[in-house]
Amino acid sequence: MKELLKAAALFALLLAAIPMLTFIKPRDGVSPPLTAEAAGLSNSARSAAAKKTTAPDTEADTSEAVPTVNTDEPSKPADTDISDTLKVLDFTSGQVMELSLRDYVIGAVLAEMPASYHEEALKAQAVAARTYAVRQREKQRLSPDPELMGADISNDSTKYQAYFTPEQAKAFYGSGYEVYLEKASAAVDATGSDVLVYEGEPIVAAFHSTSGGKTESAEVVWGSPVDYLVPVDSSEDEKSPSYLEENTFTEAELKARLETALEGTDFSGSPENWLDIKERSVSGTVTKMTAGGAELSGADFRRIFSLRSANFTVEYSEKSGTFSVTTKGSGHGVGMSQYGANAMANGGSDYREILLHYYGGAEIADMNDIAY
Repeated sequence: MKELLKAAALFALLLAAIPMLTFIKPRDGVSPPLTAEAAGLSNSARSAAAKKTTAPDTEADTSEAVPTVNTDEPSKPADTDISDTLKVLDFTSGQVMELSLRDYVIGAVLAEMPASYHEEALKAQAVAARTYAVRQREKQRLSPDPELMGADISNDSTKYQAYFTPEQAKAFYGSGYEVYLEKASAAVDATGSDVLVYEGEPIVAAFHSTSGGKTESAEVVWGSPVDYLVPVDSSEDEKSPSYLEENTFTEAELKARLETALEGTDFSGSPENWLDIKERSVSGTVTKMTAGGAELSGADFRRIFSLRSANFTVEYSEKSGTFSVTTKGSGHGVGMSQYGANAMANGGSDYREILLHYYGGAEIADMNDIAY
């Protein structure tokens, strides 16, 4: 009898654990960043905020003309209930804010994408932000993170999706706040309860500022393949002001940074041989290189030198004794390119077309119809 009870108890535990598999961490043990750039290299909106500028659009000179509105919008009835609440930890004060999901998504859109972008791009961002929030909320209900103190999510943009409180949005957008608030709110309301799903579950709605012309796979960046996070064309990103950036480092500076960050380096040889790019992904991300004989990834090199992306080339000038590192794109490159989304919108694509292009294989569903 005791053996039967033990077996029954074990079976019950296994059944309880099954729902959590949806939100299991990838094999490297680190949950993939779902934000534009969880490593601290944020998108244009947060970069501009850090510089205390009121210019809402540092990425592109986009038109503010009202676009043609599709006749089948909004995608959900006007009275759709999207009043679900979300608990947000303010990491600066330690207080937990309880917000409507609608208000949270509006604040996330204002923080994550230039509000001067096309309305259809803002709608795509709204769906990605809502998907992120719904997935994160369910993850916390299944396996609470003690650091969140009972909240579903935090406004710490180095770890989670960025979010502007109304006060922060007013400070950032200045005199344009009311206009951009109305624009972001309209984008959120027009998408109703839309979320992105794959096999019935909310997806990892990763996004970034600008790709290197083709988006990157989750497997290259985070070590785990994800069916809907694979390389897709985003060649319009080549027109972005953030597409190319050149960084110059002296021999002494480059050597000092690498010796501090890496073990087993040897810079006794000619400087032109210090750096050697060995492998790249099909999207251009440096996946393997050596520095002073020590092996590292492009992502490691990016962090050491605070580069915009891990898609870069290196040139050494013996005449000046400097290294020029030129990056393509801005961000990790996985999922939706925000600049690319805006370009697609300006080209006539609606938010559904944008999302299904960047998250191939995913579907758009009503979050109220998802069975957790």
